[in-house]
Amino acid sequence: MKPAMRNYRDENDYWRIRQFLREVMILNGLREFSWSVMRLDYWRGHLIANCQSSDPLEKVTCLWETGDGQIAAVLNPEDRGNAFLQVHPAFKTKELEEEMIATTEEHYAVERDGKKKVAVWTDSQDTLRLDILQARGYVKGKWTESQWRRDLDEPIPEEPVAEGYIIRALGDESELPARSWASWRGFHPDEPDEKYEGWEWYHNIQSCSLYRRDLDIVAVTGAIIAAFATFWFDDVTRTVYIEPVATVPEHQRKGLQKAILSEGLRRVQRLGAVRAFVGGYEPGPNALYASMLSPECDQYEQWVKDF
Repeated sequence: MKPAMRNYRDENDYWRIRQFLREVMILNGLREFSWSVMRLDYWRGHLIANCQSSDPLEKVTCLWETGDGQIAAVLNPEDRGNAFLQVHPAFKTKELEEEMIATTEEHYAVERDGKKKVAVWTDSQDTLRLDILQARGYVKGKWTESQWRRDLDEPIPEEPVAEGYIIRALGDESELPARSWASWRGFHPDEPDEKYEGWEWYHNIQSCSLYRRDLDIVAVTGAIIAAFATFWFDDVTRTVYIEPVATVPEHQRKGLQKAILSEGLRRVQRLGAVRAFVGGYEPGPNALYASMLSPECDQYEQWVKDF
């Protein structure tokens, strides 16, 4: 029976989608052809709750279900105007993908200067989706996410730590202001400090289902957090997703991220993780990830339509 679309309803749907994404990850051979469950949690816990990058799930998420209630696909944005198709490989057909992309154009497009614009993301080797997108007038956009991965079946070498720095897990709540300030400086180096809005938002990060403080790794010098990377471990798929990753500008070029990534990867390896993922969009981060994970990655492309 052809899967039928319906809108997201309630918290029960959230937990069903999480299980669906885990199943899809395993069926896809631990590749990110659809979102990981960690990315779903981070989208809700940070990008929606803190950044207001999109409306809440009940307003923007669509499910396709079979007659017996099995989820065949999920459609959601990450921020306004960008759509992500999560498709169970057993139900991936031209008909379903066309319906999902048509739904994207109807519900997710943003209007600017009297024209509508929408983007759909796809693996660069997904010829079925690429053919549909090009037939509907999409062109390749400016952004590509390099999805780096590393199998954790061999020992992770320990990286040297720059003099004066310590690599460890984030401390208790008293350290959240320092962690928040490092995030501000790491991701907004050119913004005036007056725009900084405080540290309470980090409670939403820590409330995410897979958050573990022992996997929230920081580089510290004195009372200053100089760099950080958070590791989200899913013990069902035995995979880990690394997000976010940043270094405060004045502490860059000291090898801090290599030391942090090494420490985090060794920690999740001890927990039983078999594969790690991290996404990069720019040359600097991609060079780091290629050196610390592997030179092997998938390319997740943005395809854009103006209409």
